[in-house]
Amino acid sequence: MGNPKAFITIPRQESGHRPIHERIQDFSEVEQTLNESTRILQASRCMDCGVPFCHWACPLGNKQPEWQDAVYKGKWETAYKILAETNDFPEFTGRICPALCEKSCVLNHCIDAPVTIRENECSIIEKAFTEGYVKPQQYARNGKKVAVIGAGPSGLSAAVQLNKRGYQVTVFDKMSDAGGLVRYGIPNFKLDKYVVTRRTDLMRQEGIEFKLGVTIDPEKLPEGYNAYVIATGTPTARDLKIEGRELKGVYFALQLLSQQNEILAGKKFKDSELVNAKGKHVLVIGGGDTGSDCIGTCHRQGALSVTQIEIMPKPPEHHNPATPWPNWPVILKTTTSHEEGCTRRWCLTSNKFIGDKDGNLKGVEVEEVEWIPATDGGRPTMKTTGKKEVINCDMVLLAMGFLKPEHPKFADNVFLAGDALSGASLVVRAIASGRKTAADVDNFLK
Repeated sequence: MGNPKAFITIPRQESGHRPIHERIQDFSEVEQTLNESTRILQASRCMDCGVPFCHWACPLGNKQPEWQDAVYKGKWETAYKILAETNDFPEFTGRICPALCEKSCVLNHCIDAPVTIRENECSIIEKAFTEGYVKPQQYARNGKKVAVIGAGPSGLSAAVQLNKRGYQVTVFDKMSDAGGLVRYGIPNFKLDKYVVTRRTDLMRQEGIEFKLGVTIDPEKLPEGYNAYVIATGTPTARDLKIEGRELKGVYFALQLLSQQNEILAGKKFKDSELVNAKGKHVLVIGGGDTGSDCIGTCHRQGALSVTQIEIMPKPPEHHNPATPWPNWPVILKTTTSHEEGCTRRWCLTSNKFIGDKDGNLKGVEVEEVEWIPATDGGRPTMKTTGKKEVINCDMVLLAMGFLKPEHPKFADNVFLAGDALSGASLVVRAIASGRKTAADVDNFLK
């Protein structure tokens, strides 16, 4: 702990975002960066707590106090080495992680100003790439082969860790490029895809083989491998099977997000295939991060208006006594996409989609709901109120999460990782799961 009083004398300073009028014209990353001297000051705010709750809260077990101190002392390569010990892809989590570590930071509990851990993490890995600290490594081979099915964060993490242990790793994925939802689901304005390509190129240089555009049947796994890792994520989105679901203009969120990312990568689509919000009034059903990503994408495509509805109550701002630490704080989250313009409403359920005589969506009938607390402390009960209205729109995006996949009974040498194992969760948890699965595979094959 280089400066024991920095948390008192130096206020929290975030890197900020590009101006709204500028950023909605393109899909470049929204978040800006601080200069190196300011970033060092931000790292100095870490108090190196005797019990570092940030480390405890991180699914990866990142050693935040150690690399914060290294940054403060200008030892960027040391900081990178400490960070890389626990996190295979800090360039991903440094951009899109909700930062469970910051929610657990003592400064967050004391003065509502946690250390800028996520931004500092991103600065470390970008500095490492710029300065050449990140170099492909070669590992002695042990003669055994492992197939990883799925090239999302968990599969890639498992591949990195197995490769380090000497296995010949082949990663299969049905998409034309690696990355999973990080490539096809996260908008470029949050994470530019050169970041993903830079990492997978490094993985190839380290001896990991990729076979892309290949669909693998989990019940007919490719032969010739000593073990298999199933990291296929949660491919099935939660649907809203109400009257009018078949109308033109009702889409899953990923139909919009994935296609837009593919367009930015150079893929062409016919006009009849496009899922585009230009000139439309858009309704996003679902109040989570995927819904937020839809909002930002629709703005950049030229939507006339965007409304987001959520079936749950509006959470409080800043603090929620119902979810005290160490619970995840259920508080109102306003993203950069919300700031760009969006009508947000809560406690609304959707009754039916309304269309015209040609089968085109024209609106959605919604109804207010109430949530009745359970007397035994269990889940609250939803009650409809009869207060109905129609929200006019000509595009609906369903962003209500994903269904946990069901799997057949696998052989003993087949392991699950990431969302395929736990259901939809955070990228940081997917990476942690990939690392654990790699260790399980290694123990099994030994």
